[in-house]
Amino acid sequence: MKENRNVAVVGCGVWGKNIVRNFYNLNALHTVCDLDVENLEKMKAQYVGINTTSNFDELVENPEIEAICVVTPSHTHFKFAVKALEHGKHVYIEKPISTVSKEAFELDRISKERGLTLMVGHLLLYHPAVNRLRQLIAEGVLGNIKYAQSDRLNVNYFANDRSVMWDLAPHDISMVSYVLGREPLKVINASGCATKRQDIFDITHLTLDYGDGIIAQISDSWITPQKRVSLLVRGDKATAILDDTVPENKLKIYDNLSPNSQNIDVLDYLEIEPLKLECEHFLKCIKNNKEPRSNGENGLMTVKILEEAEELLLGDRKYELDKVDFALSRLKK
Repeated sequence: MKENRNVAVVGCGVWGKNIVRNFYNLNALHTVCDLDVENLEKMKAQYVGINTTSNFDELVENPEIEAICVVTPSHTHFKFAVKALEHGKHVYIEKPISTVSKEAFELDRISKERGLTLMVGHLLLYHPAVNRLRQLIAEGVLGNIKYAQSDRLNVNYFANDRSVMWDLAPHDISMVSYVLGREPLKVINASGCATKRQDIFDITHLTLDYGDGIIAQISDSWITPQKRVSLLVRGDKATAILDDTVPENKLKIYDNLSPNSQNIDVLDYLEIEPLKLECEHFLKCIKNNKEPRSNGENGLMTVKILEEAEELLLGDRKYELDKVDFALSRLKK
């Protein structure tokens, strides 16, 4: 990749504006694309020198743009990403890579055939505390892993996705798989509740089998007033708790064998914004022709698990949901 301003971002809503900010600060932002003209005016006023457009075709047809970041509603990811790849652009896609595993497979196939970088926004794989935990597990500090539990509970008034599971669980599945260094074998159980709309679950619970007796529980919510973002990993020696709602000392390790659950000292890690590290990683992978940590295969694995869970949640109703026009996802963010 050339040194400066070769990345375009499509979608500058609540999360997209953070992607815009980071690529601009990395001197890599060329153009922002969005259907909302008011959003584009804000971007142009805030980030001097960038281009804006409401026409996605301008991005794929512009030879100056080498990479495109897709930060749009999840059910639109495929149509933007496949067009970008077919025009020879490297692609970053916000999670999930797609809501259909066949589409995720196709994106991975095209990127490999054309030698292009395809990266999924599994942000927590770039979180310094998550990476420190992965290192401690690999070093055997926790002993043999027995159990993991990831809770991602908050309030979301937009409910702008297929369900809370598709919105939040990609973070949990990718993170738990990353720290454990293995992929889930199957979904043991999936349950949930739709408190507002019958066809959209706003709280879900998944139980995943990671093999060798390792079970992971994943809970996600759009209806919890008190925010909770935590990961617990228990081994036969020690238990790790990562609390991402606290400003510092997010990761703590407790001795299982001590009656008072004594905290075990661990080495410090750098407190750097995960999104900045993720954006830097994307640029470096393009420049050095390296496979991203959260590559197309990683995205495909996550979608397959979510599809399996949704089958358990909905049964025959899943096919009805596949036909739903997700009008809420088009609300202004």
